[in-house]
Amino acid sequence: MTLIETLVLAIVEGLTEFLPVSSTGHLIIATALLGIEPTAFVKLFTVAIQLGTILSVVILYYKRFFRSWSFYFKLFVAFLPAAFFGLLLSDVIDNMLESPMTVAVTLVIGGVILLFVDKWFNNPRIEDSDKISYFTALKIGLFQCLAMIPGMSRSGATIVGGMAQKLTRKAAAEFSFFLAVPTMFGATAKKLLDFYLDGYAFTQQEINVLVVGNIVGFVVAIIAIKSFIGYVTKYGFKAFGWYRIIVGGVIIVMLLSGHSLSVL
Repeated sequence: MTLIETLVLAIVEGLTEFLPVSSTGHLIIATALLGIEPTAFVKLFTVAIQLGTILSVVILYYKRFFRSWSFYFKLFVAFLPAAFFGLLLSDVIDNMLESPMTVAVTLVIGGVILLFVDKWFNNPRIEDSDKISYFTALKIGLFQCLAMIPGMSRSGATIVGGMAQKLTRKAAAEFSFFLAVPTMFGATAKKLLDFYLDGYAFTQQEINVLVVGNIVGFVVAIIAIKSFIGYVTKYGFKAFGWYRIIVGGVIIVMLLSGHSLSVL
């Protein structure tokens, strides 16, 4: 991977990780557009740069991470479904990661859901994500499992799951951010372990790429989180729904008409 490719993918990750538009889907599309071969390291990179973005959550919400032990227990309970199904379906998920059509279809489906989610769940009762029960945390964690389908969006699934449990848009979004920390850390750790077990080792250039990618992703994610919370609290999710439908629709048309996504 070149420096330009690294910067582009890191910016895409930082911008989309905490928005309900699917960072994984956008990274798959971006690598296809840039003509990047999906090597073992590239697949690892698209997961490992999440470390920078989850660090942005810890920095921005550091006070919440030191409030009480129940906070960690609830995150652990919410994390369990993704950990279980992620290990169980890892090979299936890896195969889907190479399919732009899967991403396009799920982008459209998720977009349609976001068009109506504000109307479906318009009577929130919980304004602080710390006040949710352990059972509620588990149910939100089950929603997160939907994001194992590339293009569905981890943040989108968990935010919708939170709103379905009577959380406000802001509380649901913040719990989604918090849940990203153990989920993405676990996914990165597993990907790194698989990389080494398969006999691969990092070159100095690959280490440099990972460092640059995580730094850029961290900075961009901080900006994205601050902007997203303010926007979604005021305007809701409809704009993100239309965005997903348009992007997914364009990709479906391109693929069905026989065009390659690679432009470089």
